[in-house]
Amino acid sequence: MENKILATVNGVAITENDVEKMVVALTQHGQNVNNEQGRKMVLDQLISKKLLLLDAQKNMYEYDPLFKEELEMVKNDLLVNFTMKKTLEKVTVSDQDAKAYFDENKEQMVEGEKVNASHILVDSQDKAKELLEKINNKEISFEDAARQESSCPSKDNGGNLGEFTRGQMVPEFDNACFTMKVGEITGPVKTQFGYHLIKLNSKTDATPLKFEDIKDQIKDSLLQQKQQEAYTSKLNQLKILYPVDRF
Repeated sequence: MENKILATVNGVAITENDVEKMVVALTQHGQNVNNEQGRKMVLDQLISKKLLLLDAQKNMYEYDPLFKEELEMVKNDLLVNFTMKKTLEKVTVSDQDAKAYFDENKEQMVEGEKVNASHILVDSQDKAKELLEKINNKEISFEDAARQESSCPSKDNGGNLGEFTRGQMVPEFDNACFTMKVGEITGPVKTQFGYHLIKLNSKTDATPLKFEDIKDQIKDSLLQQKQQEAYTSKLNQLKILYPVDRF
């Protein structure tokens, strides 16, 4: 494939490959430059870098003591990062490691109890009690009351918040939901947001997780753990070789 020259600076070529490498690097860092306008910007940046490099060479900045000091700092940082990379690159976690961890910790490998609840959020206890009385007297359905009176965006869904596990809601709301019976309506429950009427739509008991469903999560967790152990071990070995004195 032809590596087309897109520009030259003092006779030095900037090619499509040069632009592509920078586009990939910037994209990996979250910048959206993989388009015509982005590539033009990248080319402009590469031209600017070439110009500044030529100016630096002309002024012999590489021999400036301050530059040498900064270069040494950058070099040391790169060496530290490279040493870290060499220390951790041999750390691996196999499927067998993950399965062994799963089997040893099966009691923890469960998906927590979940509920599906709806609520009506209002700004006063009196308003909440008034609505609860109307709902209990069948004057209005819970869902219609939510649509008409709730200040929460969930009102568009009749107050339905969907499914959630323990700890995802504020404590007062959480405690109410997980102690209710399916179909029950309770309230007012006061939280930092106001006063809630809560209806429990469904409840799902905690269920064991399957290894295949969480294998990758276990491997990632074990890898981080092993890498931390390898890092700590490396530092402890180095402290034996090179004494550290704190003052």
